[in-house]
Amino acid sequence: MSQTGKANSMGMKTGVVMDPIEGIKTYKDSTFAMLLEAQRRGHALYYMEPGDLFAKDGRVFADMQQLEVRDNTTDWFSLTPVGSRPLDELNVLLMRRDPPFDMDYIYTTYMLELAEKAGTLVINRPQSLRDANEKFFITNFPQCCVPMVISSSSSLIREFVSQQGRCVVKPLDGMGGESIFQVSDSDMNLNVILETITQHDARPVMAQRYIDEISEGDKRILIVNGEPVPYALARFAGEGDFRGNLAKGGSSKGVPLSERDRWICSQVAPELKKRGILFAGLDVIGDWLSEVNVTSPTCIRELDDEFGLNIAGQLFDSIEEILT
Repeated sequence: MSQTGKANSMGMKTGVVMDPIEGIKTYKDSTFAMLLEAQRRGHALYYMEPGDLFAKDGRVFADMQQLEVRDNTTDWFSLTPVGSRPLDELNVLLMRRDPPFDMDYIYTTYMLELAEKAGTLVINRPQSLRDANEKFFITNFPQCCVPMVISSSSSLIREFVSQQGRCVVKPLDGMGGESIFQVSDSDMNLNVILETITQHDARPVMAQRYIDEISEGDKRILIVNGEPVPYALARFAGEGDFRGNLAKGGSSKGVPLSERDRWICSQVAPELKKRGILFAGLDVIGDWLSEVNVTSPTCIRELDDEFGLNIAGQLFDSIEEILT
């Protein structure tokens, strides 16, 4: 089954693999924005959680539920079971499960890759979800980044911190600001932090030079099919914290992209498009790229509300162009 000509827009079937929909905050959930847009276009929606997927005789199936969404904060969805169905009956499948990027996540991408081979358009491409680790992937763009090191060696990281003065140390598989530490060579807790985060030199982590411009916000720039949204969401740390993560109590405001932001996008976006990553989030602090988020990037609803955009609409324009 080929992707081209599978259905016109009104007859499309769109599936989503996500964390439990009853737990989302609709006013800021980007997956929900995508579902609202797909439904507005007449797509039939099908809901799955990772545990609903199974492979049998070279084909992947799921215990699906047909989904209807409503844009409010108290009664935002209805589900109707439809039984076990092959994923390749879907035209497009949104992979929107949040990290951690663990082996269960990887096994899910194997399932989705079977559906992709059978003709379903998976956003983002399963192989690229595995290959483009959200922390490690920035090593492909050293011209955009501050000095960094990735290692499981506490002594090597300690030497790097000594050279750089102040650093941020973080795991390679987290999200939402979890287990991110700001450290310096004079920090009395440095050794125990490194022992803990590397699990006694058994797990590689990333250390980056600290970027002072974090006080001006950690900008999330959304890339849709290789094109940057013209505004970023600058996220500011909450009181008593340094992490610009909304999940950690931070605040935000929209800002226009700077010339440097657009240059960073020009460096990264072609590679994203080549890898079939239709929707990504670049994290930029000051003049520097700090992460590339490809698993389930957020901030659609905040930017839509502030600037009158329809970012999910841009995404589905690209999806429908590919499929029709």
